[in-house]
Amino acid sequence: MKKIYIFTLLISLSFCSLIIAQNSNDLITNANSEFDRFAYIDAREIYIQVANKGYKSADLYQKIADSYYFNAEFREAHTWYDKLVKQFSASISPEYLYRYAQCLKSVQKFKKADKVMERFASITKEYDSRAFNFKTNRYYLDLIEKRSGKFQFNPFDFNSEFSDHSPSFSTNGDLIFASSRGGGEISVWDKMPFLDLYNINLEQGTLNNDIHIKPLKGDINTPVHESSAAITKDGKTMYFTRNNYLKKQLNSSGSGTVMLKLYQAELVNKKWTNIKELPFNSDDYSTAHPALSPNEDKLYFASDMPGSYGNSDLYVVTINEDKSFGKPKNLGYNINTEGRETFPFVSNDGNLYFSSDGHLGLGGLDVFISKVARNTYANPYNIGKPINGPSDDFSFIIDKKTDIGFFASNRVDGQGSDDIYSFKQMAPLDINCQLFIEGIVTNQKTNEVIPDALVKLYDKDMNLTNQVTTDKNGYYTFAADCNSSFNLNVYKVGYRSQRTPLKTSKYKGDVVKQNFDLSNDSFKSRIARIGDDLAKILQLNTIYFNYNDYEIRKDAELELQKIIAVLQSNDHIKIEIRSHTDSRANDEYNYDLSKLRAKATKEYLVNSGDINRNRIFYKGYGETQLVNNCANDVDCSDFEHAKNRRSEFIILNSGIINTAASDN
Repeated sequence: MKKIYIFTLLISLSFCSLIIAQNSNDLITNANSEFDRFAYIDAREIYIQVANKGYKSADLYQKIADSYYFNAEFREAHTWYDKLVKQFSASISPEYLYRYAQCLKSVQKFKKADKVMERFASITKEYDSRAFNFKTNRYYLDLIEKRSGKFQFNPFDFNSEFSDHSPSFSTNGDLIFASSRGGGEISVWDKMPFLDLYNINLEQGTLNNDIHIKPLKGDINTPVHESSAAITKDGKTMYFTRNNYLKKQLNSSGSGTVMLKLYQAELVNKKWTNIKELPFNSDDYSTAHPALSPNEDKLYFASDMPGSYGNSDLYVVTINEDKSFGKPKNLGYNINTEGRETFPFVSNDGNLYFSSDGHLGLGGLDVFISKVARNTYANPYNIGKPINGPSDDFSFIIDKKTDIGFFASNRVDGQGSDDIYSFKQMAPLDINCQLFIEGIVTNQKTNEVIPDALVKLYDKDMNLTNQVTTDKNGYYTFAADCNSSFNLNVYKVGYRSQRTPLKTSKYKGDVVKQNFDLSNDSFKSRIARIGDDLAKILQLNTIYFNYNDYEIRKDAELELQKIIAVLQSNDHIKIEIRSHTDSRANDEYNYDLSKLRAKATKEYLVNSGDINRNRIFYKGYGETQLVNNCANDVDCSDFEHAKNRRSEFIILNSGIINTAASDN
C-alpha cells in the first residue's frame, strides 16, 4: 500500500522545479527538499543520480531506501537497506535494522531477517515491544503456518491499473472502496491520482463488469484524498478519511504538513452532504480509517496523536446517544507497538481485525485478529496465509453471517499498485488458550474504589506485557495466556504501590480474580535537597552492571521498581541518572559505555513506570568517579572493579518527598 496508512503529508502545498547542479552536495540539498515535502519519487531520482556518481553516505542510502519503503516497494528498499547495513552498520539507528528485517521478509529471506532482528533486539532490549515479541516468539513462522489455510480468496473483478483498496460494507449489497482511477491531479508522494470513494452494487456489477462503479454522489470527493469509509446500518451516516480539507480550504500543521482527518457525512436525497469533521481531529496529528462497533456506539480509528506508542496506534471513542463523542482511548500496550497499527475493523461477532507491521508477520503490513470479550482485547495473532504474505495486506473486512469478506494488498501479481481481493473463510481461526485477569483496586482504610490506578502485567521474567488504568469503579481487566505465571503491579500517586505474583488456570475463558487494597496511611516524609542521591535516601542496594555491559540486571530491577514507586508518588521530583564504569578499557570507550548505562536506566524507569521522561536526565561519567583506588594499572580483583560499575540517582530539585511507596 502506497499512501493512506502512513501518517504524513500526502499532498504538496507547492510545486518546485528541479535544479540539477553539478556538485553532489547541491544535488543532495535539492533532493532533501523534495524528500521533506514527501515527493519521494522525485527525490529518489536525484539521490540515485548522486549514488551512481560514486558518492556514499549513510544518509544517502537511508533516503533512497526510505523512498521505496514509504511507497511499500519493499523489494527495491531491501537492496538499499542492504547497502546501508553492510557499509554503515555502526552509525545507523535500530529502526533501520527493523525496516531492513521487514524488507528481508518481503523477499522471503526469513533466516537473514531473524538474524537482523536478533541484532535489533540486542540493541533495543526490552524497551521495544517488537524486540520483546520476537525474543519470546522465536518460532513465529511455525505458528503462522499452523494458522494458515483458513481462507480461500479470489481477485476482485473490478480492480483498475491504479490503486484500489479500503473496501467497506454498505447497505443493499453495495460496497464502498477507495480508488485513484478517477484521474485528476497527481500526488507527489507516488505519482498517482488522488483517491476518491466509489460505490458498486456487487450483484449488478457482475452482470455488466464495472459499468456500475460510480463515485459517491454529493460532497464527499474533493481534489485531495478520500478513503476508508464506515457507514451505519441505516445507511444515513458515513464516517470517512480525508486530507485536512473542508469548505474548499486546505489546512496544514505549523510545520506545513497536511494531516489526515476523520469526517462525518449525512445521506440526504441520495447524496452525501453536511460534511463536518470530528471533534478530536487536529491540524497537528492524523486520524484515519474509521470502523464502527456492531451496535454502533463506538468508533475505532488509527492515529499518531500524542500518547501513541508508535507511528500509528489504534484508538476507540464512544459515540453518545446524542451523537456527541467521548474522549479517544488508546487500545493499549498489547495491541499497539512502536510500529504501525492501522485499518481497524470490528466484525459483527465482535472481533477486532487490524493491520500491523509491528507484530510478528510475513513482511509489510499483515492482518491480525484480537478476540474482544469483557471489554478486553486479547493478545492479537496473525491470521496467516493466504490473506497475509510478503507484501502489504490491509483493510480487511468480513461478514461473519456469510464468512465472506474483502481485503487489499499490493502483492506483485496484482492488476494495479493496490488491489482488492474477495475471500471466504473456510475454517475457524485457532485462538490461543486465553483467559481473563480482573479485579478491583480500593482504599485499604475506607474501602472506596480507586479510579485511574495504573495496573501493570509482567511475565514471570518481569517483562512488561500489558498495562491498563482502573475505570471509575476501580475495575481493571487483562486478557492473558492460560497456565502461565505473571506479576501484577499497581501504582497510584499518594498510595503505596503493591506487587503480587499470579498463576493462571489451564481453562480457556476462565476468570482469575485479583483485588488490591492500597494504603495511603504510612506517609513518610523527609526533605530532599538538590544533589542528594535518591538511592541512598531509600537505602537501596547499589544498582550494578555486569562487566562491559549496559543491560539492566534482574537484581537491579527490584531496586529500580522502588525508585519508580517514589517517582510515581512524588510527581514533582526530577532526577539525573549518573552512571559509571570501572577503569578497564580506554577512557573514551568507558565514557560511551557509561552513557549507554545511564540511558538504559532512564528507559527502564520511563517504560516500566510510565514516568514522564522530561523528569529524568542522564549522564555518563566513565571512570572519572571511582569509589576505590582501582584506577588504571592498579591490580584489583573483579569484585573490587565491580563496585565502580554503578548508577546514582541525583535529585535536581529540593522539596519534601514521600518515601513510603518504596517500602514494599
